Amino acid sequence: MILTIPTIGRYIRRVTAAATFLLVLSGVISGLFESGFSPKVYADPSLPILTEEGIFSIEIYPLRHKLIVLLQGEPFKTYSVAVGNPSTPTPVGEYQIIYKGKDWGPAFGPRWLGLNVPWGIYGIHGTNRPNSIGQHLSHGCIRMQNRDVLDLYELVPIGTKVTIFGHVLGDAGQAPRNLAEGDVGGDVQLIQSRLKSAGYFQGVCNGKFRSDTAAALRKFQLDRHLPDNGVVDIRVYEEFGLLE
Repeated sequence: MILTIPTIGRYIRRVTAAATFLLVLSGVISGLFESGFSPKVYADPSLPILTEEGIFSIEIYPLRHKLIVLLQGEPFKTYSVAVGNPSTPTPVGEYQIIYKGKDWGPAFGPRWLGLNVPWGIYGIHGTNRPNSIGQHLSHGCIRMQNRDVLDLYELVPIGTKVTIFGHVLGDAGQAPRNLAEGDVGGDVQLIQSRLKSAGYFQGVCNGKFRSDTAAALRKFQLDRHLPDNGVVDIRVYEEFGLLE
């Protein structure tokens, strides 16, 4: 083959174009990773190959015993779950998955996804009691069928937002639970907040009913001519206007 000057010119242009394309492609990929994208391959071809933190979110509806995974804000998968019983309710609010673990023990199934609830250790996990799914039977965690929690574990990353819907004082038509030293929960945090607003509580509203919360409550009860027993009962809720 005889390389003429035009042939050499065309060859150089092709090589230059290819090099430019590879350089641009490298920059695009680098930009994706720097912006928070991470590669993840899914068996489901309908999912994007490149995902970014925040593309998934989770909504949990305790009254319906449902956990819904949203993909970019749209329902993607729905699972049946078990939630907390009235004395140890599932914490209502907005949290994040901060830990993912495997094989914590038979009671927790094969996978655990931990939530950043400030007053205790709560998570989404499997169970060795599959008949509890669809009921209020846990100690506050969200139980899933083991096959479902395996699916969820692979699907959502650490940092995923988890919103648990409901009323902090319990289901409609249900009297709020009495609270005493040793209890934890969103209802405890609410009482702490009300005591703090009224000038009785100086501690952190962390949802943990400890001696400082009990002391503040007793002062409040004395001032309101209530039995100063350090127990949040229906009369305390009424004094705070929480049952109106």
